[in-house]
Amino acid sequence: MDSPDDLADELRESIGRIVRATRGKVDTIPPAHSATLGLLDRQGAMTIADLARKRGVKHQGQSRTIGELEERGLVVRETSAEDRRVSVIGITPTGRDVVLRDRRARADWLATGIAEDLSADEREMLARMPPLLHRIARRVEE
Repeated sequence: MDSPDDLADELRESIGRIVRATRGKVDTIPPAHSATLGLLDRQGAMTIADLARKRGVKHQGQSRTIGELEERGLVVRETSAEDRRVSVIGITPTGRDVVLRDRRARADWLATGIAEDLSADEREMLARMPPLLHRIARRVEE
């Protein structure tokens, strides 16, 4: 059996390959746009500084991404209810539609691969993985 370190490396690599492959095959918007819209959809409206911090990018780059998303009508800039001097960025219904469409396309692409490339036993084994990965992910979220 692999050591936890070896297994962690293998999981990181394989999960990363799946994520990159699905995004590269089906996403309809650039990765920076997708990451920003995904955060706004999952976590709600936030400042550009918060978005930049959560994405691990510079404020200037995140600001440029927000400008591009605003031009496409995918996000809206509003004044914060807590501090009128601060702007918060929220996802628009059109932006949410883009996020949901790309998520569905990723899931469909992955489902096709599972159906076509894995045996019934392998699919059964794979079905046990999401709860385990969620338990590991909780360590990061705490």
